[in-house]
Amino acid sequence: MPVAVYVLGLSVFALGTSEFMLSGLLPPIADDMGVSIPQAGLLISAFAIGMVVGAPLLAVATLRLPRRTTLIALISLFGLGQVAGALAPSYELLFASRVVAALACAGFWAVGAAVAIAMVDKDQRARAMAVMIGGLSIANVLGVPAGAFLGEHLGWRSAFWSVGAASAVALVGILALIPRIPLPTERPTLRRELRIYGDRQVWLAIGITALAAGGVFCAFSYLSPLLTDVAGLDSKWVPWILGLFGIGALVGTTIGGRVADAHLFGVMIWGITASTVFLAVLALLASAAAAAIALSFLLGVSAFFTAPALNARMFNVAGAAPTLAGATTTAAFNLGNTGGPWLGGTVIDAGLGFSATAWAGAAMTLTAIALTALALRLDRRTPPRTTRVITGSTTPTTVEAPATA
Repeated sequence: MPVAVYVLGLSVFALGTSEFMLSGLLPPIADDMGVSIPQAGLLISAFAIGMVVGAPLLAVATLRLPRRTTLIALISLFGLGQVAGALAPSYELLFASRVVAALACAGFWAVGAAVAIAMVDKDQRARAMAVMIGGLSIANVLGVPAGAFLGEHLGWRSAFWSVGAASAVALVGILALIPRIPLPTERPTLRRELRIYGDRQVWLAIGITALAAGGVFCAFSYLSPLLTDVAGLDSKWVPWILGLFGIGALVGTTIGGRVADAHLFGVMIWGITASTVFLAVLALLASAAAAAIALSFLLGVSAFFTAPALNARMFNVAGAAPTLAGATTTAAFNLGNTGGPWLGGTVIDAGLGFSATAWAGAAMTLTAIALTALALRLDRRTPPRTTRVITGSTTPTTVEAPATA
């Protein structure tokens, strides 16, 4: 695995910490800004909306720009967004800073994923994506709990300052270790890349990814108040339990990344099924502290066990447009991260309680299972396709895209 892929994973650590740290900061932000917890939860959706919109837009805008220069510009903009959030005097400005940071984050994910995929063989795609997603897992193990700890002791703004500093470190790593990647001889065109959206398997992959991610984060976004108000735990335990979710995510990513290339649909079906079961059990046993803690870990395992396969699946069905494929995957995940917290907030506002967010999440993942079964059925009925892959090398490569089960 090229060292540049690991640098991208380290950069994703800063991005992931910012994206998910609000799960442990909602109560202090709500108190400081004078808004309700569901309103504070919309800050999570704001970031996700920025990711949904920003990923394809920035992928298109930077399609013919040097990859390394694009990554440098985007991580710099992301860091500035964290500083703006730390200084925001009002909820509205904090909301705006989250959208700006998300746009940069989305572009980085899209370009970074395309760079990672271009540097490895086809049978290593899931492993390459697992390295990048590993940065996200470590963010959940270290970054998110650290953000909650800082929010508890130094105020929520200190967490934003810390992510800004981590972004600066990531920038140094990119400058020092990411090589210049030559543009392909056959320059990518927007018209050719947009053709992937004529494939129903691409749309199924988008739906599966959005629902699988949204189901888990429908509950995870409100895990902090669920642990304190329903399970009866002291707020000091929240950072540790968020860290436990992150450890589960790291375990899931490691295992999923190793087996997904050989058993893509198996990982998708069993991983999403496990998430559905864990969410249902969490809804039933949320008032039992021990069960809530254990299920936080298990949800981390199941959600991130599936993530490398979901990423690799999109590159397999949209291999002719790797940059837009990366952007589409990013948008799909964050479509789920937008819809999940929104649905969870709607359930809470309806008076159904924090534990009901897990039921809503289970409904989303159950739908994802049905779509995965449909995609598998269609994949088995469709002969292997030859696609033209635009790589980071000087010569485009022709590869086969067979069904993987």
